[in-house]
Amino acid sequence: MKHSILIAAVAGVLTAWPAMAQTPPPASPAQHEHDKAATTEGTAAGDMAFAKEAAIGGLAEVDLGNLAKDKASNPDVKQFGERMVTDHSKINDELKQWAQKKNVTLPSDLDTKHKALHERLSKLEGAAFDKAYMDEMVTDHQKDVAAFKKHPMKDEDLKAFVARNLPTIEEHLKQAKEIQAKLKATTEKPTSTPKH
Repeated sequence: MKHSILIAAVAGVLTAWPAMAQTPPPASPAQHEHDKAATTEGTAAGDMAFAKEAAIGGLAEVDLGNLAKDKASNPDVKQFGERMVTDHSKINDELKQWAQKKNVTLPSDLDTKHKALHERLSKLEGAAFDKAYMDEMVTDHQKDVAAFKKHPMKDEDLKAFVARNLPTIEEHLKQAKEIQAKLKATTEKPTSTPKH
């Protein structure tokens, strides 16, 4: 009797073995935190990635705007820097409110790339600073507008955030291009005298 029970138990284990072998191991605490961070309270991973990028971009706009307020020699560039600080501080605050509501942690400091950009721009003076800063602002706002337009938001509150702030960012891009064109026009000189 004992022998047949043992055989039945071994047969049961052997039968269940393939299913047990396919069960993934329990997630490590680090993996669990990563998964939780990727979808905090149901927030889609894509929305989280967008929000984090937007937060870093917003911090950079304020940081570089403050730099432009101090270093720009052109009044239009200085004024643009002031507008970046004002507008992006408001946008950043709005994004923080969304993050608190969704229990999402956003970056609170610049990433390595933007720290390096700050360092590079801070070494420039006068017209060289103005040109480099406005070139960055055009490039950066082109990326921002594209990201705001193309990201398929799942979170309704984040969709509303984008809808409210996209026109401001588009206006920044338009203004940045206009200032960039003005700076280019004042620095370009004819290379040769036209022949009559």
